[in-house]
Amino acid sequence: MKRIALFLMTNIAILAVLTLVVNVFGLDIYLQQGGWNVTGLLIFSAIFGFGGSLISLGISKWMAKRAMGVKIIEQPRTAMETWLVNTVKRHAEQAGIGMPEVGIFDTPEMNAFATGARRDHALVAVSTGLLNGMSQQEAEAVIGHEISHVANGDMITLTLIQGVVNTFVIFLARIIGTVVDKVVLKNEHGPGIAYLMTVIVAQIALGILASTIVMWFSRRREFRADAGGAHLAGTSSMVGALERLQSEMQRRHPGGLPEQMRAFGISGGAPKGLKRLFMSHPPLEQRIAALKQMP
Repeated sequence: MKRIALFLMTNIAILAVLTLVVNVFGLDIYLQQGGWNVTGLLIFSAIFGFGGSLISLGISKWMAKRAMGVKIIEQPRTAMETWLVNTVKRHAEQAGIGMPEVGIFDTPEMNAFATGARRDHALVAVSTGLLNGMSQQEAEAVIGHEISHVANGDMITLTLIQGVVNTFVIFLARIIGTVVDKVVLKNEHGPGIAYLMTVIVAQIALGILASTIVMWFSRRREFRADAGGAHLAGTSSMVGALERLQSEMQRRHPGGLPEQMRAFGISGGAPKGLKRLFMSHPPLEQRIAALKQMP
Protein backbone atom coordinates (compact mmCIF):
# COMPACT_ATOMS: atom_id res chain seq x y z
CA MET A 1 0.00 0.00 0.00
CA LYS A 2 2.75 2.45 0.92
CA ARG A 3 4.40 2.08 -2.47
CA ILE A 4 1.19 2.97 -4.31
CA ALA A 5 0.17 5.74 -1.90
CA LEU A 6 3.57 7.45 -2.12
CA PHE A 7 3.54 7.21 -5.91
CA LEU A 8 0.03 8.69 -6.21
CA MET A 9 0.66 11.53 -3.74
CA THR A 10 3.93 12.41 -5.45
CA ASN A 11 2.24 12.34 -8.84
CA ILE A 12 -0.57 14.68 -7.75
CA ALA A 13 1.95 17.10 -6.18
CA ILE A 14 4.10 17.13 -9.32
CA LEU A 15 1.09 17.80 -11.55
CA ALA A 16 0.12 20.75 -9.35
CA VAL A 17 3.66 22.18 -9.60
CA LEU A 18 3.72 21.65 -13.38
CA THR A 19 0.41 23.48 -13.66
CA LEU A 20 1.85 26.50 -11.86
CA VAL A 21 4.95 26.42 -14.09
CA VAL A 22 2.79 26.23 -17.22
CA ASN A 23 0.82 29.29 -16.14
CA VAL A 24 3.90 31.26 -15.05
CA PHE A 25 5.42 30.82 -18.49
CA GLY A 26 2.12 31.51 -20.23
CA LEU A 27 1.84 28.19 -22.06
CA ASP A 28 -1.89 27.99 -21.45
CA ILE A 29 -2.34 31.47 -22.95
CA TYR A 30 -0.31 30.41 -25.99
CA LEU A 31 -2.41 27.28 -26.47
CA GLN A 32 -5.64 29.24 -26.22
CA GLN A 33 -4.75 31.78 -28.89
CA GLY A 34 -7.49 31.60 -31.48
CA GLY A 35 -9.39 29.09 -29.34
CA TRP A 36 -8.37 25.69 -28.05
CA ASN A 37 -6.71 23.42 -30.61
CA VAL A 38 -7.91 20.02 -29.41
CA THR A 39 -5.03 18.14 -31.02
CA GLY A 40 -2.48 20.58 -29.64
CA LEU A 41 -4.06 20.43 -26.20
CA LEU A 42 -4.01 16.64 -26.24
CA ILE A 43 -0.32 16.57 -27.23
CA PHE A 44 0.45 19.14 -24.54
CA SER A 45 -1.48 17.05 -21.98
CA ALA A 46 0.35 13.87 -22.97
CA ILE A 47 3.78 15.51 -22.68
CA PHE A 48 3.08 16.86 -19.21
CA GLY A 49 1.00 13.84 -18.16
CA PHE A 50 3.68 11.31 -18.94
CA GLY A 51 6.34 13.75 -17.77
CA GLY A 52 4.73 13.99 -14.35
CA SER A 53 4.37 10.22 -14.11
CA LEU A 54 7.98 9.59 -15.17
CA ILE A 55 9.26 12.14 -12.65
CA SER A 56 7.24 10.39 -9.93
CA LEU A 57 8.83 7.08 -10.93
CA GLY A 58 12.31 8.57 -11.11
CA ILE A 59 12.19 9.90 -7.56
CA SER A 60 10.20 6.99 -6.11
CA LYS A 61 13.18 5.45 -4.28
CA TRP A 62 14.29 8.83 -2.94
CA MET A 63 10.78 9.64 -1.74
CA ALA A 64 10.27 6.23 -0.16
CA LYS A 65 13.54 6.39 1.77
CA ARG A 66 12.72 9.78 3.25
CA ALA A 67 8.99 9.36 3.77
CA MET A 68 9.38 5.99 5.50
CA GLY A 69 12.73 6.63 7.19
CA VAL A 70 14.31 3.65 5.45
CA LYS A 71 17.82 2.80 6.63
CA ILE A 72 19.77 1.16 3.82
CA ILE A 73 21.92 -1.82 4.83
CA GLU A 74 25.30 -1.02 3.34
CA GLN A 75 27.10 -3.64 5.42
CA PRO A 76 25.11 -6.09 7.57
CA ARG A 77 25.87 -5.61 11.26
CA THR A 78 23.57 -8.19 12.82
CA ALA A 79 22.49 -11.73 12.09
CA MET A 80 19.03 -10.43 11.14
CA GLU A 81 20.44 -7.95 8.62
CA THR A 82 22.70 -10.64 7.15
CA TRP A 83 19.74 -12.98 6.76
CA LEU A 84 17.64 -10.22 5.16
CA VAL A 85 20.30 -9.25 2.61
CA ASN A 86 21.02 -12.89 1.74
CA THR A 87 17.29 -13.63 1.32
CA VAL A 88 16.77 -10.66 -0.98
CA LYS A 89 19.85 -11.66 -2.98
CA ARG A 90 18.68 -15.25 -3.35
CA HIS A 91 15.18 -14.27 -4.45
CA ALA A 92 16.53 -11.64 -6.85
CA GLU A 93 18.79 -14.23 -8.50
CA GLN A 94 15.87 -16.67 -8.79
CA ALA A 95 13.67 -13.95 -10.31
CA GLY A 96 16.38 -12.86 -12.75
CA ILE A 97 16.79 -9.26 -11.59
CA GLY A 98 19.74 -7.25 -10.29
CA MET A 99 20.41 -7.04 -6.58
CA PRO A 100 18.09 -4.38 -5.10
CA GLU A 101 19.01 -2.00 -2.32
CA VAL A 102 17.86 -3.49 0.98
CA GLY A 103 16.52 -1.39 3.82
CA ILE A 104 14.63 -1.51 7.11
CA PHE A 105 12.11 1.03 8.40
CA ASP A 106 11.08 1.26 12.02
CA THR A 107 7.37 0.64 12.62
CA PRO A 108 5.48 -1.97 14.66
CA GLU A 109 3.25 -2.70 11.66
CA MET A 110 4.04 -5.76 9.57
CA ASN A 111 4.82 -4.19 6.23
CA ALA A 112 7.19 -4.24 3.29
CA PHE A 113 7.42 -2.59 -0.10
CA ALA A 114 9.51 -2.46 -3.26
CA THR A 115 9.94 0.47 -5.60
CA GLY A 116 12.32 1.90 -8.17
CA ALA A 117 12.51 3.00 -11.79
CA ARG A 118 14.42 -0.06 -13.05
CA ARG A 119 14.23 -3.78 -12.40
CA ASP A 120 17.96 -4.00 -11.75
CA HIS A 121 18.15 -0.98 -9.43
CA ALA A 122 15.12 -1.34 -7.15
CA LEU A 123 14.64 -0.90 -3.42
CA VAL A 124 13.18 -3.56 -1.13
CA ALA A 125 12.37 -2.36 2.40
CA VAL A 126 10.98 -4.35 5.31
CA SER A 127 9.53 -3.08 8.58
CA THR A 128 10.90 -4.01 11.99
CA GLY A 129 7.39 -5.16 12.88
CA LEU A 130 7.45 -7.73 10.09
CA LEU A 131 10.92 -8.99 10.97
CA ASN A 132 9.97 -9.37 14.64
CA GLY A 133 6.43 -10.63 14.15
CA MET A 134 6.76 -13.22 11.38
CA SER A 135 8.69 -16.45 11.15
CA GLN A 136 11.61 -16.52 8.73
CA GLN A 137 9.60 -18.66 6.30
CA GLU A 138 6.75 -16.15 6.33
CA ALA A 139 9.10 -13.17 6.00
CA GLU A 140 10.84 -14.91 3.07
CA ALA A 141 7.47 -15.20 1.33
CA VAL A 142 6.76 -11.48 1.84
CA ILE A 143 10.19 -10.61 0.44
CA GLY A 144 9.48 -12.93 -2.50
CA HIS A 145 6.19 -11.09 -3.03
CA GLU A 146 8.01 -7.75 -3.21
CA ILE A 147 10.75 -9.14 -5.47
CA SER A 148 7.99 -10.40 -7.78
CA HIS A 149 6.60 -6.87 -8.05
CA VAL A 150 10.02 -5.77 -9.29
CA ALA A 151 10.51 -8.74 -11.63
CA ASN A 152 7.04 -8.26 -13.11
CA GLY A 153 7.80 -4.61 -13.86
CA ASP A 154 4.78 -3.44 -11.90
CA MET A 155 6.15 0.06 -11.21
CA ILE A 156 6.92 0.59 -14.91
CA THR A 157 3.45 -0.55 -15.96
CA LEU A 158 1.92 1.55 -13.20
CA THR A 159 3.82 4.58 -14.52
CA LEU A 160 2.52 4.06 -18.07
CA ILE A 161 -1.06 3.69 -16.82
CA GLN A 162 -0.64 6.78 -14.65
CA GLY A 163 0.73 8.67 -17.66
CA VAL A 164 -2.38 7.90 -19.69
CA VAL A 165 -4.59 8.85 -16.74
CA ASN A 166 -2.64 12.10 -16.24
CA THR A 167 -3.06 12.98 -19.91
CA PHE A 168 -6.83 12.92 -19.72
CA VAL A 169 -6.88 14.60 -16.30
CA ILE A 170 -4.83 17.53 -17.63
CA PHE A 171 -6.88 17.68 -20.82
CA LEU A 172 -10.28 17.67 -19.09
CA ALA A 173 -9.14 20.05 -16.33
CA ARG A 174 -8.25 22.69 -18.94
CA ILE A 175 -11.55 22.22 -20.73
CA ILE A 176 -13.37 22.70 -17.41
CA GLY A 177 -11.19 25.71 -16.57
CA THR A 178 -11.97 27.32 -19.92
CA VAL A 179 -15.71 26.76 -19.48
CA VAL A 180 -15.64 28.36 -16.02
CA ASP A 181 -13.43 31.26 -17.21
CA LYS A 182 -15.16 32.02 -20.52
CA VAL A 183 -18.73 30.83 -20.14
CA VAL A 184 -19.48 31.21 -16.44
CA LEU A 185 -17.36 34.27 -15.57
CA LYS A 186 -17.45 35.81 -19.10
CA ASN A 187 -13.73 36.58 -19.05
CA GLU A 188 -12.61 37.87 -22.48
CA HIS A 189 -9.04 38.91 -21.61
CA GLY A 190 -7.25 35.59 -21.62
CA PRO A 191 -6.95 33.02 -18.81
CA GLY A 192 -7.20 34.65 -15.39
CA ILE A 193 -6.83 33.60 -11.78
CA ALA A 194 -10.21 31.86 -11.90
CA TYR A 195 -8.97 29.71 -14.78
CA LEU A 196 -5.80 28.77 -12.89
CA MET A 197 -7.62 27.90 -9.66
CA THR A 198 -10.28 25.92 -11.52
CA VAL A 199 -7.65 23.93 -13.39
CA ILE A 200 -5.75 23.08 -10.19
CA VAL A 201 -8.90 22.06 -8.30
CA ALA A 202 -10.20 20.08 -11.29
CA GLN A 203 -6.87 18.30 -11.70
CA ILE A 204 -6.82 17.25 -8.05
CA ALA A 205 -10.46 16.12 -8.10
CA LEU A 206 -10.15 14.29 -11.42
CA GLY A 207 -6.81 12.84 -10.30
CA ILE A 208 -8.41 11.33 -7.20
CA LEU A 209 -11.26 9.86 -9.25
CA ALA A 210 -8.87 8.57 -11.90
CA SER A 211 -6.79 6.89 -9.20
CA THR A 212 -9.48 4.18 -9.13
CA ILE A 213 -7.99 2.93 -12.42
CA VAL A 214 -4.55 2.72 -10.82
CA MET A 215 -6.02 0.98 -7.79
CA TRP A 216 -7.76 -1.57 -10.02
CA PHE A 217 -4.42 -2.34 -11.67
CA SER A 218 -2.75 -2.60 -8.25
CA ARG A 219 -5.31 -5.11 -7.00
CA ARG A 220 -4.81 -7.33 -10.03
CA ARG A 221 -1.02 -7.26 -9.68
CA GLU A 222 -1.20 -8.22 -5.99
CA PHE A 223 -2.54 -11.65 -6.94
CA ARG A 224 0.33 -12.13 -9.38
CA ALA A 225 2.89 -10.98 -6.80
CA ASP A 226 1.38 -13.41 -4.26
CA ALA A 227 1.84 -16.20 -6.80
CA GLY A 228 5.43 -15.05 -7.31
CA GLY A 229 6.08 -15.09 -3.58
CA ALA A 230 4.63 -18.60 -3.40
CA HIS A 231 6.91 -19.71 -6.24
CA LEU A 232 10.02 -18.28 -4.57
CA ALA A 233 9.33 -19.26 -0.96
CA GLY A 234 6.60 -21.90 -1.10
CA THR A 235 2.82 -21.66 -1.17
CA SER A 236 2.44 -22.62 2.48
CA SER A 237 4.83 -19.83 3.53
CA MET A 238 2.98 -17.24 1.44
CA VAL A 239 -0.39 -18.35 2.82
CA GLY A 240 1.07 -18.34 6.33
CA ALA A 241 2.37 -14.79 5.89
CA LEU A 242 -1.03 -13.50 4.78
CA GLU A 243 -2.80 -15.37 7.58
CA ARG A 244 -0.30 -13.94 10.08
CA LEU A 245 -1.02 -10.43 8.76
CA GLN A 246 -4.74 -11.10 8.95
CA SER A 247 -4.59 -12.30 12.56
CA GLU A 248 -2.39 -9.36 13.53
CA MET A 249 -4.87 -6.89 12.05
CA GLN A 250 -7.72 -8.58 13.87
CA ARG A 251 -5.75 -8.50 17.12
CA ARG A 252 -4.91 -4.81 16.80
CA HIS A 253 -8.41 -3.85 15.68
CA PRO A 254 -10.87 -6.46 17.02
CA GLY A 255 -13.82 -4.28 16.09
CA GLY A 256 -12.60 -3.77 12.55
CA LEU A 257 -9.93 -1.55 11.05
CA PRO A 258 -10.29 2.22 10.97
CA GLU A 259 -11.93 3.60 7.84
CA GLN A 260 -8.72 5.10 6.44
CA MET A 261 -6.98 1.70 6.61
CA ARG A 262 -9.95 -0.35 5.50
CA ALA A 263 -10.31 1.72 2.36
CA PHE A 264 -6.87 0.58 1.25
CA GLY A 265 -7.69 -3.07 1.81
CA ILE A 266 -4.98 -3.83 4.39
CA SER A 267 -7.30 -6.06 6.36
CA GLY A 268 -9.33 -9.02 5.26
CA GLY A 269 -12.48 -6.95 5.52
CA ALA A 270 -14.06 -5.87 2.27
CA PRO A 271 -15.23 -2.24 2.05
CA LYS A 272 -18.64 -1.72 0.54
CA GLY A 273 -19.87 0.53 -2.24
CA LEU A 274 -17.55 3.10 -3.80
CA LYS A 275 -14.86 2.49 -1.17
CA ARG A 276 -13.98 -0.76 -2.95
CA LEU A 277 -12.76 1.29 -5.93
CA PHE A 278 -10.04 2.91 -3.82
CA MET A 279 -8.55 -0.33 -2.44
CA SER A 280 -4.92 -0.79 -3.51
CA HIS A 281 -4.93 -4.40 -2.22
CA PRO A 282 -7.64 -7.08 -2.48
CA PRO A 283 -9.08 -8.32 0.84
CA LEU A 284 -6.76 -10.82 2.50
CA GLU A 285 -9.47 -13.52 2.37
CA GLN A 286 -9.49 -13.34 -1.43
CA ARG A 287 -5.71 -13.46 -1.67
CA ILE A 288 -5.48 -16.45 0.67
CA ALA A 289 -8.25 -18.27 -1.21
CA ALA A 290 -6.51 -17.63 -4.54
CA LEU A 291 -3.25 -19.08 -3.23
CA LYS A 292 -4.97 -22.17 -1.83
CA GLN A 293 -6.54 -22.81 -5.25
CA MET A 294 -3.17 -22.72 -7.02
CA PRO A 295 -2.15 -26.08 -8.51
